[in-house]
Amino acid sequence: MVAAGDADQSSVAERLGIKPDMVVQEIGWDEDVDDDLRAAIEEQIGGEILDEDADEVIDVVLLWWREDDGDLGDTLIEVRTPLNENGVIWVLTPKTGQPGHVEPSEIAEAVPQVGLAQTANISAGPKWAGTRLVSPKSSKTKR
Repeated sequence: MVAAGDADQSSVAERLGIKPDMVVQEIGWDEDVDDDLRAAIEEQIGGEILDEDADEVIDVVLLWWREDDGDLGDTLIEVRTPLNENGVIWVLTPKTGQPGHVEPSEIAEAVPQVGLAQTANISAGPKWAGTRLVSPKSSKTKR
């Protein structure tokens, strides 16, 4: 049944809006992250996920965020800097009952303060939930 698990994770990569050749950066990696999801994303983009030190323009940021990781607002300001104008930040948090769980209200409070909009929530794996953040102006500036 490994194939079914792989299919689930690749569909999660698609639900995250990850497309071939996208530039994906990962912030907050630790040993608790979902390696199956990471592998599915790398397969989808046809390359490696960039680390926190990358200097490129980013299409998607994966922000692994846990309860004790500090100030979410400050971190969001930092990670949105290299995003392209239509870029997306996925805040990946441990699900309820998992160590490091973050209350959804904490994300909801931080997002508007840093000029972002929350547009979707998904299950990103057995232990992780994802919250999609975008710059509200990006939807108005599309040509």
